[in-house]
Amino acid sequence: MRERSTLERTPALQDVSGLRIGMLAPIAWRTPPVHYGPWELMASILTERLVRRGVDVTLFATADSITSAHLDAVAAHGYTEDPSMDGRVWEALHVARALARSAEFDLIHNHLDWLPLAFDAQWRSPLVTTVHGFSGRGILPAYERSRSAFVSISNADRASALRYTATIPHGIDLDAFPLGPGGDDLVVFSRMHPDKGILDAIDIAAATGRRLILCGIVQDEAYFRDLVRPRIDDDRVVYLGAVTAEDRPRVLGAAAALLHPVHFDEPFGLSVAEAMACGTPVVAYARGAMPEVVDAGVTGILVDPHADDRITRAAAAVSDAVVLDRDRVRARARARFDADRMVDAYLDVYRDVATHRGNPRQTVRARAS
Repeated sequence: MRERSTLERTPALQDVSGLRIGMLAPIAWRTPPVHYGPWELMASILTERLVRRGVDVTLFATADSITSAHLDAVAAHGYTEDPSMDGRVWEALHVARALARSAEFDLIHNHLDWLPLAFDAQWRSPLVTTVHGFSGRGILPAYERSRSAFVSISNADRASALRYTATIPHGIDLDAFPLGPGGDDLVVFSRMHPDKGILDAIDIAAATGRRLILCGIVQDEAYFRDLVRPRIDDDRVVYLGAVTAEDRPRVLGAAAALLHPVHFDEPFGLSVAEAMACGTPVVAYARGAMPEVVDAGVTGILVDPHADDRITRAAAAVSDAVVLDRDRVRARARARFDADRMVDAYLDVYRDVATHRGNPRQTVRARAS
C-alpha cells in the first residue's frame, strides 16, 4: 500500500452507503468526553461525521457514550472515573467484544493503542490504527508485529520502525469553536503535569504582566500540590479546573493568547488547534508536532525550548502573538483542521485498505482456511 503525503489529496471514497465500520474507542472516558479525553473525542468526531455521510458505524465505547451510531458497550462508564474498575481488565473485555464481532465489518478502526494489535491474527476484518502517541518504546513490539494500517497524527510522532499509510492531523468541529473576542488574559489548556510546562507558563505570564488562566485535569497530584498550587493566587494566576466541552470555546475565545510551553515531544496538541479555531493565537515551544500545527507568524509564535532565556523569549513572543489578526488565525485553522477534511482523509485510507486487503469477506475466508 503506497503511503500518501499530508499534502496529497485524492478523492474520498464516494459510495459509502454500504460501508460498515467498527469504531473502537478507548474507555478511559466517555465518548465524547465531558472534559478531558482527546482520543475519545477524536473517535467521536469521526464517528458522527461518518454517520452523517451515510456510513454504517458501530461505536465500541462506554455505555454512557452519546452517539448517533450503533453503540456496543461492555463498560458502564470510563474506568478513570471509577476507582473500583481495573482499567486493564475492562480494556481487555472491551477489545474482546469488538473482536468477537469483527467479521461483521468491512474494517475496524482502532483508537485504543497497542492492546488490539496484540490479537492481530484473530481479527476477522482489516484493522486501521490511529497512533495517538507512544507511551514508551516498550509498546512498539505490538505495532511492529501487526498487519494493521497505521495512521499518524503528525509526522513528528512517527516511529522509524513502522510503515504508515498516511498522516492525518486531528480535525475539530469549527462550528463549536466560533471566533472569540479575545481579551487581555493568557490561557493554558492542558493536563496539570510536568510534561505540559505549567510552571514555565506561569513564569511567562508573570514576565508579560498578564493574568494567566489555567484549565485542565490534575494528572500529577504531587506536582500540582507542591509546585503549581502555591503559585495560584486567584488573582494573577487562576485555576478553573477541568473545563467542560461547553465552556471550552468561551474560555479559549476570550484569551489574548494560548500558552503551550510543553516539555515533551507532543504528538499533536488538540487545544492548540481549538484555540486557533477561536481566533486565539498560540505561543508554543518548538518541539514535537508544534512546528507542524502552528504556522509561525500567522497563527502563533514558536520559541526555542532549549534556550537558557526561553522564558524571556516566550514573553516577547506573546507581544508578537497578540497582534496577529484573529480572523486570519481562524481562517487558517479552518483550512487545516476542519473535521470534514479529516473525514475525507480517513475515507481515503478506508478505500486504500479495502483495495489492498481485497474484499473483507474474502479476507475472512482466506484467514480461516
